[in-house]
Amino acid sequence: MGLFGRVARFFGDRRSQAAQRVEETRFTVLDTELTGLDDSRDDIVSIGAVRMLGGRLSVGGSFYELVNPSAVLDGRSVVIHRITPTQIEEKPPIDAVLPSFLAYLADTVVVGHCVTIDLNFLNREARRVVGAPLANPALDTMSLYGWLRHRQPEHPAFQLPLSGLSLFRLAEAFDIHVEKAHTALGDAYVTAQLLQRFLPLLAAQGVAQLSDLLRIGDPRRQVENLTAPGGQIHF
Repeated sequence: MGLFGRVARFFGDRRSQAAQRVEETRFTVLDTELTGLDDSRDDIVSIGAVRMLGGRLSVGGSFYELVNPSAVLDGRSVVIHRITPTQIEEKPPIDAVLPSFLAYLADTVVVGHCVTIDLNFLNREARRVVGAPLANPALDTMSLYGWLRHRQPEHPAFQLPLSGLSLFRLAEAFDIHVEKAHTALGDAYVTAQLLQRFLPLLAAQGVAQLSDLLRIGDPRRQVENLTAPGGQIHF
């Protein structure tokens, strides 16, 4: 059975997903660095990811690869991620990196901060390289933050202005040390710690099953969860 068949089989039974508890769920927390944000012409220059079982970070076994893009790597993006053309000129193209990354993702829930951006690029390449987009369910930590924001008004981290909700501003608010900002692996690790902070708060609100977590953290609900009174999902 191929990669996508295995993922579909793992997550295809809705009854099993509804019954699966969050603490038993395997997550892959990922981040990408890009030549720019236009998914019609920009490319991935690095992928970083870490694994979690429930709220526990896996020791070792992280994924990190630099990628030689087809798009031009210019000063606009280099100033952010500090990956230079010299660093990637001998690195493999995304066609060579993607299959091993898809295998790394197998049978896990994908997690990212504003993860739609990462998924747009990864799905574009997956369609081209293996003929299908990622089959994994996806969870956005910004969507989770928005849902919790309406239910934890006493917590200072949920009183931040909406205009300043970067990953690193949230990390500071939740006392997460940022060591390597704007590196794919460093940002994935920060996002994983953010998820660690959120899971006990979500459990206190009755979110114990994976199916509920996926509805709340749906990347498509990011804006609604941040701005709509009471959020979108009720228990």
